[in-house]
Amino acid sequence: MMTPEQVKLVQESFKKVVPIAPQAADIFYTRLFEIAPEVRPLFPEDLSGQKDKLMSMLATAVTNLHQIEKIVPAVEDLGRRHVGYGVTAEHYKPVGAALIYTLEKGLGDDFTPETKEAWLVTYTTLEGVMTKAAEAAAAPPKKKGFFAKMFG
Repeated sequence: MMTPEQVKLVQESFKKVVPIAPQAADIFYTRLFEIAPEVRPLFPEDLSGQKDKLMSMLATAVTNLHQIEKIVPAVEDLGRRHVGYGVTAEHYKPVGAALIYTLEKGLGDDFTPETKEAWLVTYTTLEGVMTKAAEAAAAPPKKKGFFAKMFG
């Protein structure tokens, strides 16, 4: 769980990212494709819409971190949708690394060790929600009933 101090650090630092959102999105995708070139085919050739979606999703998540239970259903839905795009659990690690790299580059000296830790906790929390939902969506349905248990 995130502490109130970590929530504040993430929210305050993200306010400094908003004015440079297009550049931050460029840094993010450049870094992601450098460290995980295998994910490039999962994205459209033209990333402009994808970059907007990334920044919008981050803004929504960050804005609502203090009431995370309200965004969990949307984050779960995002995890389930990503299964259909071909995203696997292994893809989340380089995404997190690219996010932290982007924040380091975009925030410079304002990306303190405490701020970095807060972002790591944030990403790990959201990643956990998404991967759990994705696993449930990808799992075969459980058989129900007496005959299914006996002969399934």
